[in-house]
Parts: sequence; structure tokens; C-alpha cells
Amino acid sequence: MMDYHIFREFADSWMLLFMVMMFVGAILWAFRPGARKAQRDSASIPFRHEDRPATAADKEVGK
Repeated sequence: MMDYHIFREFADSWMLLFMVMMFVGAILWAFRPGARKAQRDSASIPFRHEDRPATAADKEVGK
């Protein structure tokens, strides 16, 4: 039967390593080459239809 101490030992070792690796991976993914265009596109979503409402053609194309 597994008890608290075994779970605690697992969390303090392998799970900590896993979480650190996931964090480092997320940081590397965010700053990868080529990500700038996608980030700029996502950041400009609220301002796309500032002058006029979106039309059905805009929604289909994803402008």
C-alpha cells in the first residue's frame, strides 16, 4: 500500500523534474524562431475591425 511518504518522495523528485522540464519547454516554444508572426497576429485580434464591423467574408478568410 502506498502512503503519504512515497507520494511525497515521488513529488519531490520526478514530478519536480517533470514540471521544470515542462516550464523550460514552454519558454523555449514561446521564443522559438518564427513565433513572432503568430504572436503579433494574436495580439492584433482586438484591433482588426476597429473602423468597421466584421463581414461574413472577413470571418471566412480569417482576416
